[in-house]
Amino acid sequence: MKRALCTFLAVAGVSAGGNALAQDMTFDLEDAEATPTEGEGEVGAEGEVGAEGEVGGEVGGDLGGDIGGDIIGDLAGGDDQQAAAPRDMSGRSTATAEEIYAVQQIYALRINRVELAPSATFTLNDPYVSHPGVGIALNYWWTNVLAIGLNFNWYQGLENESDLNFFVRRSTRLAVPITEYQLGAALNFTYVPLYGKFMMFNEYIFQWDAYIVGGVGLMRTRPVPVVDPEIRQFEFDWRVAFNVGIGIRVFVTRFFAIFAELRDYAYLERLENLDVALGTGPNGRDDPATWLADSPSLTNNVTAQVGFTLFFPFTFEYQLPK
Repeated sequence: MKRALCTFLAVAGVSAGGNALAQDMTFDLEDAEATPTEGEGEVGAEGEVGAEGEVGGEVGGDLGGDIGGDIIGDLAGGDDQQAAAPRDMSGRSTATAEEIYAVQQIYALRINRVELAPSATFTLNDPYVSHPGVGIALNYWWTNVLAIGLNFNWYQGLENESDLNFFVRRSTRLAVPITEYQLGAALNFTYVPLYGKFMMFNEYIFQWDAYIVGGVGLMRTRPVPVVDPEIRQFEFDWRVAFNVGIGIRVFVTRFFAIFAELRDYAYLERLENLDVALGTGPNGRDDPATWLADSPSLTNNVTAQVGFTLFFPFTFEYQLPK
């Protein structure tokens, strides 16, 4: 069967080279299975075809050798040879996977760092007396967005009554009770819900964060005698004060930043009594029990604070998840 197929393919190849030879030759199944006789054309070792015509040894040798030795052999044992033949992997380069992070790392980590923030304070909501001050805050960040800390503000010696209140009181004999602050201290919690970056002058990129702060503490205050200053004198006393605020921080370096903050300190204050008692002695003009209003008043001191922040230690290391 193999010989017949070889004969058929060889003759078909010859017919492609010469149309006249292909037209004179026909084959059937019986001729293919029969052994060729002496008078009929047969393909020899050199590729010669019998009495019908001769084809050069180049065609017969190439077709016979290639078809018989390569194609038929590969078809018969192709699976075994493919399984047994080793693959040449020497020319293939090995691809390396580089770790690429789609989200940029935070410019300045706060976790496990101590923040020291001196600031200056200015009053925003009191037209009769201003309460400027200087302060300092100390925070510890136990996570990257949560901190606990203390802040301290000093006011005494920096306050002053507004000209509006002074001249109205002198010209109309009408007084607005005002308060003097000495100091304040509070325990605060800070939370950072937002952080990002922005570009300035189309060249410099700065990192920023926005935070919420709130806490409870004490303020040492006293009323300022403006109704009857010749007789009345007040001493500083402690008040429980609550505070809440928002702020924004811009990082200049990984440990130095500037910030601006808006905060409201709310507490109950005993203001000066607008009525002056008559006479002397108990319940008289010189009796301290008549100098204060009957009930405390809720006082809000809305302040703007600006300052800078230092984070310790100055350096830190990122710890990426494995």
